[in-house]
Amino acid sequence: MTENRWNHLTAPQLRDLAERDAVVLLPIGSTEQHGEHLPTGVDDFLAAEVCRRAAAAAAPLPVVVAPSVWSGLAEHHMPFGGTLTLSLQTLHSLMKDVCRSILRAGFTRILIVNGHGGNVAALSALVTELTVELGAPIALTSYFTAGREVIRETLQTQAHLMHACEGETSMMLAAFPELVRTEFLPQAVGPTISLQSEDTSPVYRSVTFDTITSSGTAGDARSASAEKGDRMLNGCAEAIAELLAKGIWPAGS
Repeated sequence: MTENRWNHLTAPQLRDLAERDAVVLLPIGSTEQHGEHLPTGVDDFLAAEVCRRAAAAAAPLPVVVAPSVWSGLAEHHMPFGGTLTLSLQTLHSLMKDVCRSILRAGFTRILIVNGHGGNVAALSALVTELTVELGAPIALTSYFTAGREVIRETLQTQAHLMHACEGETSMMLAAFPELVRTEFLPQAVGPTISLQSEDTSPVYRSVTFDTITSSGTAGDARSASAEKGDRMLNGCAEAIAELLAKGIWPAGS
């Protein structure tokens, strides 16, 4: 497989890819509690994994996967411990500096690929600001939005990703099985929740996750499997590759 990870490539290789007008996928996740059975890096690991698979699926289109941004907005998980969170201002500054560096390296097209529900609203606003501030057409997707159809068709106990659920646990079993503490799966069940991006509640207010679930899990991970996870990871990656093939930037950008 052709190497596509930015930090596994040399500077001359990256200059060559920039000259070939390669797209840069910039994964961003979070480092936060995911119950007893999953590690805190789930959102980070899965966003980066989908990006790596998307880069491979997009061939022969040249694609580079930037190092992942491993921290996001996770204040709602802080009561459980094990969580690292940024302020909105820090996230803005961090994303601006990373995107500016990518542009200064000669690349012109950046697709931010989000893997954390708590980042959705902020990143949607930040992309508008970054496009203006940096003078470049930066785009955004969440892998679970791009691949919502394959996720819905694959899962048995839920229609979309929740938290440390059937979906996330399945993808971790597929890509990082050594990090899943399977002995805790029988207790890995919690209430049903909506993704922030799909919440239809008439009023939004900030609530901490411990008021929703005492276990840190939302959804039911007991029916998770590596087979489901591989199907979802590949399906989300293919959906992103299709977006790139169709062209998501204005002509001439």
